[in-house]
Amino acid sequence: MLLLIPGPVQTRPEVRACMAEDIAPWDEDFRAEYAAMRPRITAIAGGVEGTHVSLPLPGCGHMIIEAAIRTFVPAGGKLLVVRNGGYAERLARLAQEAGRVVVALDGPDNVPMAPDILARALAENPDCTHVALVVSETGTGIINDPAVLGPVIRAAGRRMICDAVSGFGAIPFRLADHAECDVVVFTSNKCLEGLPGFGFAVAPVARLEACRGQAGSWVMDLVDVYDHALKNGWGSFRFTPAVQALRAFGKAMEIYEAEGGQPARLARYSRNRDVLYEGVQALGLTPYVAREHQGPIIVNVYQPSDPNWDLERFQRGMKARGVILSDFSATKVPTMRIGCIGAIGENDLRFALAQMDAVLAEMGVGRRAAA
Repeated sequence: MLLLIPGPVQTRPEVRACMAEDIAPWDEDFRAEYAAMRPRITAIAGGVEGTHVSLPLPGCGHMIIEAAIRTFVPAGGKLLVVRNGGYAERLARLAQEAGRVVVALDGPDNVPMAPDILARALAENPDCTHVALVVSETGTGIINDPAVLGPVIRAAGRRMICDAVSGFGAIPFRLADHAECDVVVFTSNKCLEGLPGFGFAVAPVARLEACRGQAGSWVMDLVDVYDHALKNGWGSFRFTPAVQALRAFGKAMEIYEAEGGQPARLARYSRNRDVLYEGVQALGLTPYVAREHQGPIIVNVYQPSDPNWDLERFQRGMKARGVILSDFSATKVPTMRIGCIGAIGENDLRFALAQMDAVLAEMGVGRRAAA
């Protein structure tokens, strides 16, 4: 089965094989294995060992994002959220329910946030100490580039929480180049092509030291993750982890590094995107995001205007032909998302496009363009 969703992604057999063994997380051999992963994680984030530290947390992306917000933004503090997509809306809700005050900077969900608009919003909200940025908005496919928006945040003297969940490992980012960044967060099951089960934060040690005691949660406190490692060793866990998923992530990092790291992964996903973007247009479908704003993580298209169209029926037809797509729309108008990421290449996308054409024909969908 070919998995073309924004995550969990298609993985390689070597990664999946790591799930086949029972592991004691406190076994001394596995503790050494886990401890060796942490500086590699920091390095992939562009951090400097000793200055920055990796902070794994069992769970999904939403959990590591909430942990980052709780750890670095004090209770009652104000957070400006760049809100131009569904996942930014979720981030805003996480912050609000954690007792932080959200100032939303809204924008169209098919266009990256412009730096001048962000600069104006920061000038108008001097009491916002932090800016939360969703780098890859997987509801639509746009990229809010930290290389563009980070300098604006730094110039305004504010701090950045970088939600890189769906783009980390492909979209360029070096924590050492972003003095304004308190934390970058990501998960095991997106562009690094691991399995679900872990979120990761990488943060400057100095910022962790300055934020002790403000999370309001034991589980979600990244400072406590750091303190526990200092006291008990870098291979130790506070709570029982998804240990097989962590081993699988170690294997995924090996594959990532052997492929050539971030530049190679971005190049492969970009080729996938190009094949997919041009291919859906050739099928008569209408991309949701203009070509100049289209990121390499997912391609989102308008659902056809034909009366015979039905998303669930289309998704079932694709699954019967060996391709799994998302079965829901993440935008205010009906769209559908097709992933470019995972252990896949251009030929996989060409195969998927051929199946799309066949299923649309079976459904009698002649008018494929947006309404």
